[in-house]
Amino acid sequence: MTLIAIVVFALALGTGAFATWQIAQNRLVADLVGATAVAARKTGLDIQRGRPNTVILPINRIDRIQVVANDGRVVAASPAMLGSPPISRMRPVGGDIRVDGTSCVGSSAVKRECYITVGLRMAHTVYGDVMVYAAAPEPPVLRTNSLEIALALFSLGLLALLGWGAWHLAGRTLAPVGRIRAEMAEITASDLSRRMPVPASGDEMAQLTETINATLERLERAVENQRRFASDASHELRTPLTGLRTKLELAISDPEAENPVETMRSTLADVERLQAIIEDLLLLARLNAGVPGPPEPVDLAELVTCEVKRHSSRHELLLERDPGVMVWGSRLQLGRLLTNLLANADRHAVSEVRVRVRSERGEAVLEVTDDGLGIPAEERERVFQRFTRLDPARSRDAGGTGLGLPIARDIAVAHYGRLYAADSTTGRGARLVLRLPLSTATHS
Repeated sequence: MTLIAIVVFALALGTGAFATWQIAQNRLVADLVGATAVAARKTGLDIQRGRPNTVILPINRIDRIQVVANDGRVVAASPAMLGSPPISRMRPVGGDIRVDGTSCVGSSAVKRECYITVGLRMAHTVYGDVMVYAAAPEPPVLRTNSLEIALALFSLGLLALLGWGAWHLAGRTLAPVGRIRAEMAEITASDLSRRMPVPASGDEMAQLTETINATLERLERAVENQRRFASDASHELRTPLTGLRTKLELAISDPEAENPVETMRSTLADVERLQAIIEDLLLLARLNAGVPGPPEPVDLAELVTCEVKRHSSRHELLLERDPGVMVWGSRLQLGRLLTNLLANADRHAVSEVRVRVRSERGEAVLEVTDDGLGIPAEERERVFQRFTRLDPARSRDAGGTGLGLPIARDIAVAHYGRLYAADSTTGRGARLVLRLPLSTATHS
């Protein structure tokens, strides 16, 4: 950053210094030429008006003035030029009456002096047709490189100051990044509770720190959920495995005391429970990994009708539906979501389960209501956590794996929808509400 800043500033300063040098030189020369021309013109007007004078007084501090006849004789001069040869031999060309130039005297470079000279051709003067010359010495700035050196030194000094400022500013800007890097290097998977100190400046670094802290918080929550899920999953798998092993060991140790058919039926039930848990875990893993099913337009009302007919319920199933409620998504996953909701309601209902499908304000709404004990308001979010059971009625003997509602919510989220528990319209039982964006058969 410092090098880029220096290069950019060097180009700008170089261009500016060169332009300043050119403008200063041109302005100085123009001022000297103007003053010298005024002195020559006033002298020429004086001798045209018939004021002969062999000694010409200095005009505008220009003290080198001569009147030179056509044969080269100096007929009048200022005090500084008395007895000196003509200042210049320059003469106007063509119809011009004025000539500008530089005349130098002296043989060596040390003693050589140069003058800015203006010559005017004057006719009908008291001396006849003559040339009036006025000359001003070149200033030291034009004779030497002092202006260039001064501009170069000024530019180098300014470049050094700008370089130091850029380096200091870049260091101050990147210092928080260094602190964040050091803090991040000390954070490990075993301790994700640390957070970055947020600067009080409110600038981009503060926003970056807040974003990192939010990311760490999400990462900590995800790791904690993963650990808890792994612990719960191992516990849920260990229970039927322990029962299965115990039954098999008893059957082997005392074959006569155990009924082989009953033992096989009991072990088959444990195997089926293990299979259900493993299938649910695999589905959750696919949903968490973002592996979608093939998307297609789905008639939610028709899908609910099919699932209700296919579902083997212990209670009366009442269905209310509006036709043509279309959503976009995976038919297989949405079918699994409906199956989980129906199975959950059937396990906890007393006599009936109600299913209603409708469209409302651009959303497809599915409600599954049972007439069981219901879900307390403070527990309505916890039922969507994995392996959650609120009371003995929600035990593993009821046939659930504790993953049905979490899987249903993950499927709803994957379809840009919501699944939540709401107040029952009848005042008893549980009411689960699914909301999905409406679609059409041509949606893509």
